[in-house]
Amino acid sequence: MPDLCTPTFESLAASLGFSCGDVGGLLEFRSPLGLENWTLPVLELTVIVGAVLALVYAIKRYRRGDATNLALWFGAIAYLLIIEPPLYFPAAFGIEEHVDTMFAHNVFTVEFLWSRLPLYIIAIYPMMATISFEIVRTLGVFRRYGAIVGAVCVGFVHHAFYEIFDHLGPQLRWWEWSVENPLNQPMFTAVPMGSVVVFAALWPASLALFVQLFVGRHADQGRRFSGLQLTWRTAVIGILASLGTGVLPLPATLLGAATDGRLLGVAYATELLAITVVAIPVLVGQWRRLRENPSVAGRYANPLMLRYTAVYLAVMTVLWLAALPAYFAAEDGVTVDGDPVGSIWYVTLCFIVAYLCVAAAATVPPIPASDTESSRPVTAGA
Repeated sequence: MPDLCTPTFESLAASLGFSCGDVGGLLEFRSPLGLENWTLPVLELTVIVGAVLALVYAIKRYRRGDATNLALWFGAIAYLLIIEPPLYFPAAFGIEEHVDTMFAHNVFTVEFLWSRLPLYIIAIYPMMATISFEIVRTLGVFRRYGAIVGAVCVGFVHHAFYEIFDHLGPQLRWWEWSVENPLNQPMFTAVPMGSVVVFAALWPASLALFVQLFVGRHADQGRRFSGLQLTWRTAVIGILASLGTGVLPLPATLLGAATDGRLLGVAYATELLAITVVAIPVLVGQWRRLRENPSVAGRYANPLMLRYTAVYLAVMTVLWLAALPAYFAAEDGVTVDGDPVGSIWYVTLCFIVAYLCVAAAATVPPIPASDTESSRPVTAGA
């Protein structure tokens, strides 16, 4: 599809080692042994396995009467289908005068849409939304504090997991940002602040809020949803979550416009700080509360996704360790191979938060058998 090979995308593709004119059509396969480097298939396999496990778990929960996970999984996919295609093909959507190509993914084993959309990117939306949501739900935040505070906590947890990935991708050539694009400014080392805040924290918070409002809170009360009821609710969740992603960063957007972009980064950081200030005491307090009172009613557990989350963190730890030699040899934020590096200190903080979140969820006392039996199907893990 040469008419969609914009100069910006062609330049980004060339820097990643492939040509826009040589990519396939709607679906394309490659050998995992022929990718840019060994980290690409490792990342791809890790993320796709997580998404499959999340879907299997969601189906099991639905059969037991809890549609929350299924709404979350497909709500994330609906969000992806609304948000991503216009970013890949702004001309096809008539927005090329306002939005130029912001980034390009490298080519992976399975690709869609003329190598714009790797399969692992499709998978990472429901995978990461699920692990973040499940940690928050395991700690009982939604039941005690409601949908809004729970959604804020999901955004905080998701941010920690996502930024570990976000700051490593450019160095390992998983994707490349168009740094000249004003929509990617300001940059936080190799990552646009819009990605750090909007895509790492605000969109999962928006998704979690509407999942809980439309499905989760009803499922917690024992309500079952038919396939048709769940389908339209999930579609609405995807639409509202995408709208929420435009509304939530609006304070930062307006302040940035009023100051000609000078305070945009500060405004983004302020929104992220507000999320952090709310989430940390709530998550810590809930963990302590459950540790002190194991018989709390309405308990929930998801050992399958919790184990996967630990595996995901372990894989990302290995990938970061493999990248450290080139990272520390970089000059002015660029490796000897010309790849931009992320922020090691910020990623270290995110690793600490992510590992602590997994540890907190894993060390909540087991659900008493009597509570498990009395609360089925909506409060006990599969």
